[in-house]
Amino acid sequence: MSGNENRCPFCNSDRGSETDDEMVEEIMKRVEANDAASIYLLGNSYENGLLGLQQDRAKATELYARAANLGFSKAHNNLANVYHEGGNMKKAKFHFEAAAMAGDEVARFNLGVIEVNLGNMGRAVKHWNIAASAGCYRAMHQLTVFYKKGCGSRESIIVMLSINSTLTAYNNSCVEMRSEARDACIRFKTEIN
Repeated sequence: MSGNENRCPFCNSDRGSETDDEMVEEIMKRVEANDAASIYLLGNSYENGLLGLQQDRAKATELYARAANLGFSKAHNNLANVYHEGGNMKKAKFHFEAAAMAGDEVARFNLGVIEVNLGNMGRAVKHWNIAASAGCYRAMHQLTVFYKKGCGSRESIIVMLSINSTLTAYNNSCVEMRSEARDACIRFKTEIN
């Protein structure tokens, strides 16, 4: 809608006529400059076999870890999915939490799913309230299903219905929690896990 489809976010040049090799070459330049979004994009391309690259999940995981170390929340979410599929719930939960703390509503939704599986319904509803407040449709849908089944508390439903105030509170808490020390801690924990 903005008219920027197929435009490079760095130089605004038209990329619609570029070949896969040319696009990979441009991404690699940004990867060498330690651009977290480009590292994530390259990882995603390896994971899904895009841009003419051979599918390589190990390489994708390595690139996601590198982007996550740079603080890219979507990389944390993708790492969490990799660990979740591999059965390592401790690392999956860590990366979902790191992504959720950075504002990734899908990761917050996934934390709710983990809590349901652990039998922690109250915590699941809290995660889904936050995710729904940030615009996650799946979280809103899950809260609605819980409400219809009578699984949610009265307080959680009130929060769900007052999305605007919840969103304001959520955004304020993210600003208050954000610090260079917290980011350094996340990078450190990512390296040791």
